[in-house]
Amino acid sequence: MKLFAMLGAVTMALGVILGAFGSHGLKDRLSSDMLAVYQTGVQYQIYHALGLLLVAALMVPYPNATGLRTGGWILLAGIILFSGSLYLLALTGWRFFGPITPVGGVCFIVGWLWIFWAMLKEM
Repeated sequence: MKLFAMLGAVTMALGVILGAFGSHGLKDRLSSDMLAVYQTGVQYQIYHALGLLLVAALMVPYPNATGLRTGGWILLAGIILFSGSLYLLALTGWRFFGPITPVGGVCFIVGWLWIFWAMLKEM
């Protein structure tokens, strides 16, 4: 539980830092299209950091729901792959990172479905 609370808090803080950096430090350095790509990475990082905090909160009443942990790890992988690839794409312009983004998106979907399944099994 504590680990996912800490991961959620750290990824949330990094999302805020990266969002501020994008708004203030990159607005004159990136094209509007690449700035939008970067900001999409920030948005999804923050949404899924909240998801990690939700996993931590759900582990209190459901400590034996091991699927919660798995779902949390998959969400974290999604943050790294989806948001990370968008940051790298926006900052470097290397199109190589573009195909990684959908893999991260699939991680988000699978992670949420895994959490759903874990909760369904607890009914």
